[in-house]
Amino acid sequence: MTASSGNLTVLVTGATSGIGAEVARQFVDRGHIVYGTSRNPDAVADPVPGVQYIRLDNADYHSATDCARTVGDIDVLINNAGESQAGALEDTSIEAIERLFTINVFGPIALTKALLPRMRERGSGTIVMVGSMLSSFPVAFRSNYAATKSALKAYALATRREVAPYGVRVIAVEPGTIATGIGDRRSIHIGDTSPYRAEYETLAAATRKNEDAGIGAAEMATVIVEAALAEHPKPFYARGNQAGLVFFLRRLAPRQLILDMTARKHGLPRIKA
Repeated sequence: MTASSGNLTVLVTGATSGIGAEVARQFVDRGHIVYGTSRNPDAVADPVPGVQYIRLDNADYHSATDCARTVGDIDVLINNAGESQAGALEDTSIEAIERLFTINVFGPIALTKALLPRMRERGSGTIVMVGSMLSSFPVAFRSNYAATKSALKAYALATRREVAPYGVRVIAVEPGTIATGIGDRRSIHIGDTSPYRAEYETLAAATRKNEDAGIGAAEMATVIVEAALAEHPKPFYARGNQAGLVFFLRRLAPRQLILDMTARKHGLPRIKA
């Protein structure tokens, strides 16, 4: 399945804003049939022309089954929808952590499971899991979010071999810092009198600065679309935050050095553990 394969049917989750909207737009521009998901498809504020919006709520596994039934046979699934979270682990309730895993991991897996049988039976299909470079470069106060994206990457890389004999490709993509405004929608878990509050505020300020200077959603979307349409896609793609250089350093440098560098990038000083 390549860009020259004719009109493909594509399902992009979280297609109402940010990376998801740009991915949907680029698939439409290339002449493909595109479905985009929203929790409330009748109230999409800025719909992408050519995209048919359908309901999907990652926190409602039954909606994944309904979504799969509505769209029928899908050639490309882009699992992009999710939520962002920040704060101190000690200050975050277990219920908030469970909700984040439901939305960022279990919801996408429920949709994948609903669509996979027909891909396998037809002998073709591509599934892209959109994660985050925080999975490869975790930082303080983003532990829960990084953990969900690490889980999604593990699903992608392990399932890739599982379904390959049936013509189905699975790809993991890690965006770095992207200027999408996601910071305005991030849930924050830090107590007013938390002992972690001062350092969290330092990280939050650095994160806002990094996100404002991040690459655009359209640039990241191009990586995702081209990976999905590649004849022989790699298992893993990353873009942003000088991805080529930092992943090269990650292979060579001691893990503690990489953790210290990631902390400094987010405004936090090195602390000897």
